[in-house]
Amino acid sequence: MSQDDIDSTKAPLIEHLIELRTRLMYTIAAIFVGFLLCFYFANDIYNILLYPYKEAVGFDTPIEMIYTAPQEFFFTQLKLSLFGAIFLAFPVLASQVYMFVAPGLYKNERSAFLPFLVATPILFLLGGALVYYVVMPLAMGFFLSLQQTGDAQVKIQLTARVSEYLSLIMTLILAFGACFQLPVLLTLLARAGLATSQGLKEKRKYAIVGVFAVAAFLTPPDPISQIGLAIPTLLLYELSILSVKMVEKKRAEREAEDDDAAGEAV
Repeated sequence: MSQDDIDSTKAPLIEHLIELRTRLMYTIAAIFVGFLLCFYFANDIYNILLYPYKEAVGFDTPIEMIYTAPQEFFFTQLKLSLFGAIFLAFPVLASQVYMFVAPGLYKNERSAFLPFLVATPILFLLGGALVYYVVMPLAMGFFLSLQQTGDAQVKIQLTARVSEYLSLIMTLILAFGACFQLPVLLTLLARAGLATSQGLKEKRKYAIVGVFAVAAFLTPPDPISQIGLAIPTLLLYELSILSVKMVEKKRAEREAEDDDAAGEAV
């Protein structure tokens, strides 16, 4: 490569870096604004996250929670605010990613890429909703059933720490949200030619073992959370096979049309 060729590539590279910096600044600014907003309403957001706990103990039963270090609840609020800020800023993040990569894509590639940006937050929210309304209340009911009260000689009662409860529900939401991205991941692999519906069917038994292993690793050591994550993930695996089949069908139709066009040209 000559010196003129090297010099000609510098400007586009610098322009791309400037563009990337601009997109990152917009994203960070959105997260910062979301963080300030969530921190202002941190107590309200935390009380909303207590819904599964309230459902497990009964809405008429008062809940007592503790923090054992002076700074613990403050840092819990910071963690909660950052968690909420990323949720609020995700539309900005997704749009900035799309605007950065879109100029380098063909028109058909842009139209194919956009649905995945839409499907990702929807699937994540579905996973979070499953945790919030189903898995977490059942898990808290299981944990509360381990209490030793009544006429027992030794009373063992749950008094949860604010930081540990937040870590538990955040871990579950992130775990379920990530696993619910399975159809998006497998469909992208299929579009890239790295996965086939037949291959996914043949590896179904390995997928079942892997899903339960991942569920055991990501969730607390209780059967409700593990089964609650494993079963929906396996259902999503089956839906992914159907999605990959659709990708293969469209690809076959497109290749047939190209072959027909080439035959007519000859």
